[in-house]
Amino acid sequence: QLQLVESGGGLVQPGGSLRLSCAASGFTFDAYTIAWFRQAPGKEREGISCISRRGGYTNYADSVQGRFSISRDNAKNTVFLQMNGLKPEDTAVYYCSAGIKRSTSETCDYVLSLYKYWGQGTQVTVSS
Repeated sequence: QLQLVESGGGLVQPGGSLRLSCAASGFTFDAYTIAWFRQAPGKEREGISCISRRGGYTNYADSVQGRFSISRDNAKNTVFLQMNGLKPEDTAVYYCSAGIKRSTSETCDYVLSLYKYWGQGTQVTVSS
C-alpha cells in the first residue's frame, strides 16, 4: 500500500526556516516524480515544487523560487523541502504527492492533475 507521511511543519517567525520531510513506502520510490503542494484556508491547493525521479531536475513556482529547495534521497525513500525566508503568505497545510504513474521523464511539473497519491499534510504557520 502506497503511503506518504509528511513531517517538519510548525510555527515559525517571518524570515525563519523549516525543513519538511516526506517519507514514502509501499511503492518503487525512485520510479516516481514527487511534488509538494500547499493549501491555505479558503484557497485551492497549489503546486509549488517538484523533483524528477532521480533528483536531477527540479521545478519551482514563482512564489517560492529562490527561497525553497526540494531534494530527495532515494536510498531512504524520502523527499525534503527546505524553506527559507518564510513569509506569512506561506502559511498553509503542505502536502507531498507522488505522480499518477511511474515516470519515464527526467523532468517534472507540479500540475495537480499529474498527481494521485497524497500524504496527510503538515501545517506550516508563519507568524510573529
